[in-house]
Amino acid sequence: MVSADERRFEVLRAIVADYVSNHEPVASKAIVERHNLGVSSATVRNDMASLEEDGYITQPHTSAGRIPTDKGYRLFVDRLHEVKPLSGAERRAIGKFLDGAIDLDDVLRRSVRLLAQLTRQVAVVQYPTLTRSTVKHIELVLITPARMMLVMITDTGRVDQRMVDLGDVCTEEALSRLRTMINSGLSGRRLVDAAASVAELVEQAPADLRDTAIRVGSVLVESLVEHPEERLVLGGTANLTRNVADFPGSLRTVLEALEEQVVILRLLAGARDAGTVTVHIGGENEAEEMRSTSVVSIGYGGGSELLGGMGVVGPTRMDYPGTIAAVRAVANYVGEILTAR
Repeated sequence: MVSADERRFEVLRAIVADYVSNHEPVASKAIVERHNLGVSSATVRNDMASLEEDGYITQPHTSAGRIPTDKGYRLFVDRLHEVKPLSGAERRAIGKFLDGAIDLDDVLRRSVRLLAQLTRQVAVVQYPTLTRSTVKHIELVLITPARMMLVMITDTGRVDQRMVDLGDVCTEEALSRLRTMINSGLSGRRLVDAAASVAELVEQAPADLRDTAIRVGSVLVESLVEHPEERLVLGGTANLTRNVADFPGSLRTVLEALEEQVVILRLLAGARDAGTVTVHIGGENEAEEMRSTSVVSIGYGGGSELLGGMGVVGPTRMDYPGTIAAVRAVANYVGEILTAR
């Protein structure tokens, strides 16, 4: 026999499902007709009264049905024993779409576009964090005898290109020696460690390469100490305009907040472990202007190694099971792609 608490939760689950689907307050009669709970309309009304008294649902106006509160959504999410799985076709489509990416920027752009389409919310992806990236290769290419291009490639697929004015003529032979010296000293090292080693490499450079090494080293350090984790890719903002009524304050306030990079970084701050989904609902969001939204975020990477965070932002009236499944699936693919590069 189902306990009273379990029955009340089933009533809450029904209210969440119907309200997310129809965006209309849910009445007891509708619950009895649409959901096979095996109890009378009077019992459902009593359960709804208890749920309202405990703060899980509320009545938006007199004579209306009930809608979930932030507290109600939280209980619903916390008791999601099963996340609605993506279909085999959806998973194959995700894999095919992301596998076609040509570099890191393309992977992240595709990921954002895909997440926005799957969830019909705003999607955001954080660039791989600097502290966990390592130098894969550094290429030096002469553009003119006195000017070269420095290309740094990391293990996560990041490609950084910078021009270096040499101040004097450099031969291909000298460039080859310098390239070998730099890669021998920096390849395979984390960017933060590599940055600290550049000065030492310059000091060890042969006298005939010293001036060139100094100029290349100063530009190389700029690449190594940048903070790509503060770079974000955002997509699907227009999805929020489909249901302006979901934002009782002002949708404009939410849109303006999404333009602030620091706000989005704080939204992803909960993504501390690769593969672990975090859900912040309404008032749980630190930024006041985001308290009419819910944020579903996750860390991506390989195994226990966290490279960055990604997630979606939408109204609290969200398909949480479907959104969690989509965010998790895309994060898994992105992690596999980047760690395999």
